[in-house]
Amino acid sequence: MRHYLLVDLGTGNTRVALVNSAGAILDLRTYLNRYYRDGLYEDAQYFLPVEWRENILQGCRELCAAHPDIRVDALSSAGTRQSFVLLDREGKDFYGLPNIDNRGRAFMDEVPDHKEIYRLSGKWATEDFGAAKLLGLRKKRPELYGRIWKFTSISEWIAWIFTGRTVMEYSQASETQLYDIGSRTWSPELCAAYGVELELLPELQAAGTATGPILPEYREAFHLASDAVFLLGGADTQTALRQTALEGGGIAVVSGTTSPVISKLDRPLYDPEQRFWLDADLGGERFLAETNPGVTGLNYQRMHQQLCPDIPYERLEELYLEKDAFACTASFSSLLFHERRSLRSGGFFTRSPAAVELDRVDMLWAVLADIACSIQEQLSSLVQLTGNEGGVLLGCGGGFQSPALCQMLADLSGRELRLRDGFRQASVWGLSAVCSGYFGLSNHSGTDVLRSFPPRAGQLIHAYYPVWRANRDRVNPG
Repeated sequence: MRHYLLVDLGTGNTRVALVNSAGAILDLRTYLNRYYRDGLYEDAQYFLPVEWRENILQGCRELCAAHPDIRVDALSSAGTRQSFVLLDREGKDFYGLPNIDNRGRAFMDEVPDHKEIYRLSGKWATEDFGAAKLLGLRKKRPELYGRIWKFTSISEWIAWIFTGRTVMEYSQASETQLYDIGSRTWSPELCAAYGVELELLPELQAAGTATGPILPEYREAFHLASDAVFLLGGADTQTALRQTALEGGGIAVVSGTTSPVISKLDRPLYDPEQRFWLDADLGGERFLAETNPGVTGLNYQRMHQQLCPDIPYERLEELYLEKDAFACTASFSSLLFHERRSLRSGGFFTRSPAAVELDRVDMLWAVLADIACSIQEQLSSLVQLTGNEGGVLLGCGGGFQSPALCQMLADLSGRELRLRDGFRQASVWGLSAVCSGYFGLSNHSGTDVLRSFPPRAGQLIHAYYPVWRANRDRVNPG
């Protein structure tokens, strides 16, 4: 049995886990991520790496102290996509650019040939990606931009902390919009389009390979095995997909804050109408076609806090089973991905005056149904664009803790939805699988189907879907 210390950096929080090579999470620490706003921009946020690093190291110390008989064989990390850390020549991680930072938005019209950027990078030319964040930084914070020695992704920043080496995994490189996804190299053309110097970009390295030995100061402080290594992880979505055992031609949904719908491809696919993103899988040798309804799970979490804080999620699931009619629809997902446009208006839609039977449980059920309908819309589009039927639908992520959501999606899609053991902590499980692969081991705990949701006909969600779509489109005309 091997043991791993794994760091999973999400948007809202960071988790540090002690995991064994069977994929079992032995212990876990969670920390909230803190962000700051930059008033020079309309919508810019940043984080201080030193603050996050302190939490991560504290988590490692606590886990190792709580389990003194365990010697950790490897460390690894996964991180949210489109989040980066800036390093200077003095060896300081001085500034963090998170996925929620949009400082490049005002300058996107200055970036030439958006069609060519999509062809090379697989992504729309938008403020979401690392290149635009660097462009915005250079425009209004030249003192920070001029300090950059290397630019790396948030997951490989953890590798830098523990080994002193600066690299970037292929899956994260494809989130910079500076990476040629077809040739698997940094692109001089994309760097020139955004005015980013090629020398700021680190060496590319594949997931599951050793970045290097752990620095002595950490090996001693955490009582690690003498030959402990840091193994490269990568982007959290791609890492989570390892938990689903997604294969070429298959389709999976990673349900969390957002709900990317993914189909795995053996070769790159180009859509001149730009109706999907093309991502690099871990290692960069295979590809992922992605559509995404935008914010989903976060909507459900927020509405639960506002409408039903006194009703546990488990009780809500029981109440959902009693429903045989809907009193309102909800529209809170944020993207119509295949049309490349944001949904700026939303809310609850009901008869006027409000139906007497409308209550807060109806409203929360409608938010959950909104998630299912939004995912189904993107799933249908992805199947049409890629030709990958995929058979069953694989799922992972905390959003699928709701059986009601799982059944809604199975019913709408007409596909069996399968969840494998470990789906709630899919990124951590995926990292464990990456580490076990390095040691020639297999994580068996994630290969068996934990739960299956066969599709049913004539359900309430089928009646809800056309009403939901009409109400959403009425307030978001194309």
